[in-house]
Amino acid sequence: MSNRLAGETSPYLQQHADNPVDWRPWGEEALTLAKQGGRPILLSIGYSACHWCHVMAHESFEDAEVAAVMNGLFVNIKVDREERPDLDQIYQTAHQMLTGRAGGWPLTMFLTPEGAPFFGGTYFPKTPRYGLAGFPELCQRVAEAWRDRRSDIEQQNGELLKALSAGAATQPLSGELSAAPLKLAVERAAQSYDADFGGFGGAPKFPHPAELELLLRRHAATGEAHCGEMALHTLRCMAEGGLYDQLGGGFCRYSVDERWAIPHFEKMLYDNGPLLRLYADAWRVSGEPLFKHVAEETATWVMREMQSPQGGYYSSLDADSEHEEGKFYVWTPAEVSRHTTAEEYAVVAAHYGLDRPANFEGAHWHLLVARPLDEVAAVLGRPIAECERLLQAAREKLFALREKRIRPGRDDKVLTSWNALMIEAMAHAGRVLGCDDWLKSARRALDFIRQDMWQNGRLLATSKDGRAHLNAYLDDYAYLLKAVLELLQAEFDADLLAFAEALGDALLAHFQDTVGGFYFTSHDHEALIHRVKTGHDNATPSGNGVAAYALQRLGHVAGENRFLDAADRTLRLYYPDMARQPGGFASLLMALEEAVTPPTMVVLRGKTDQLTDWQRKIAACYWPWTITLGLPDVPQGKLPAALDKPLKDNVNAWVCSGVKCLEPINDYTCLERVCKTPDLI
Repeated sequence: MSNRLAGETSPYLQQHADNPVDWRPWGEEALTLAKQGGRPILLSIGYSACHWCHVMAHESFEDAEVAAVMNGLFVNIKVDREERPDLDQIYQTAHQMLTGRAGGWPLTMFLTPEGAPFFGGTYFPKTPRYGLAGFPELCQRVAEAWRDRRSDIEQQNGELLKALSAGAATQPLSGELSAAPLKLAVERAAQSYDADFGGFGGAPKFPHPAELELLLRRHAATGEAHCGEMALHTLRCMAEGGLYDQLGGGFCRYSVDERWAIPHFEKMLYDNGPLLRLYADAWRVSGEPLFKHVAEETATWVMREMQSPQGGYYSSLDADSEHEEGKFYVWTPAEVSRHTTAEEYAVVAAHYGLDRPANFEGAHWHLLVARPLDEVAAVLGRPIAECERLLQAAREKLFALREKRIRPGRDDKVLTSWNALMIEAMAHAGRVLGCDDWLKSARRALDFIRQDMWQNGRLLATSKDGRAHLNAYLDDYAYLLKAVLELLQAEFDADLLAFAEALGDALLAHFQDTVGGFYFTSHDHEALIHRVKTGHDNATPSGNGVAAYALQRLGHVAGENRFLDAADRTLRLYYPDMARQPGGFASLLMALEEAVTPPTMVVLRGKTDQLTDWQRKIAACYWPWTITLGLPDVPQGKLPAALDKPLKDNVNAWVCSGVKCLEPINDYTCLERVCKTPDLI
């Protein structure tokens, strides 16, 4: 029989609907049951693409004997961390405080009936191994502690709640903002940079796109070559490693080794959005074909596998297929040889490492660039153009063959925040690389969000099968505002600008704290044991960082000080933390960069054909400090004052930075010189 998860919108919760565990979704019914019975809560948080979540489910949650122990001792609550990031943030932090170790998924927490955590961990096996207690035995011991040591637990809870509240920034900067934290951030990044394989630190290795974007921006702004080298070398290594799907495009979540060779195979929308944007920018900076190729394949993968017929983007692809991690992606040399010609195999084997020892679980090969193609061509004595042709033919055959395999599961819920990251990326990359199909994809996704998830001036967080629900979070509003501003640069729309202002006003009305910054949950959100407010980036960019950046830009575009003031208060709140330890603050640091040196706003007016040519040229240049808006046929008087410029026969550019503006420019060469060197304004 199904438990109480069958009616939920989360595919992850639905995966557990037939467990013998009496799972309940988080909500008033489950919490009231715990309080009325004085029973502790067993809270399990995971997500559908998580490998170890599946392992624990198969071992314990599908086992009738283990379920009987859980049902007898606890009120069992299952949470999808993607639908309820508010709960995940609170209990991940609590786990770290209780155990002194980083959390992860599945997160297994034991709570008082009031929701206060008193014991926790991540994955627990059914029987003792890996130095971990067996899960049924652990449940018995936790229940005994709850029964026999209630006063100790209550004292610990009081200390934990104080510690949770003590972590928030409370002392804003009173003086001038400066660029000093940006310089320190670059120095700290260089200290942890892996010069051999790119990235920062050792295994496991995560992409950290916000840090890489910050380095590219600092390279462009200051000319520091090392900033560009760190970012571009990392992006090359990631693209040529197993983190990247060499046949189908798109990136996995992280690498288990320092070489980017073997990933955890889940593909998350929230990684691929920022990475798509970053690779388009890397191409603008370097002109290297590799970066353009990766952007093209990733965008193609998104439209092929991750966009719903209604327009919204799906959340993730599973790491597992047929209950085995990575099975969909890996190969044997015999299989590849059987489906390619001898000439094709010679190239593909040398290029992707099939002529080397197996790299995945002893008997399989996960494809990565083991030898550059020009080196392969030299060894084989063939022209590079011929090797390119043979490699492409082999890739097409292998991709078609792989498509016949049993596919990993897909989490097909639509999350506003993650969709916003991909909308921004598709709009940005489409503008940069001149791909109208990508722009259309972004617009379709935004149309879906506005139609299904924007109701009465408020956003909803998640949608599946025509049902949108849950209060949206800070990230939903902030990311979507930034995405809309990116779309406005691709194609101006007065209605879209009005929507951007509505998003900005919603941020101020429902999330803003009087001392500065924004809470993760809205003022009218469900009361939880802690209200999160943080400036750090995590797996996704900091909501406060993106809000400060986007509100600042909206303020310049709309000419509205309320948005600029809110961004300034946010930066002042987190500035002392950034100045002490800038690591993890990349999103806020990019907002700080544009607060210290206001962005260059370029308003173009003129006939459509000429205007489009200017926009295309600007889009191909890496000037991250510019906001470019082309307004071909919007009548004067129908725009905000900051944009309301006269329409003339030829293209004219009005260029401003902060309160400083130049005379109109009607020569593109002159505009290029100004945009390259913002100090000229």
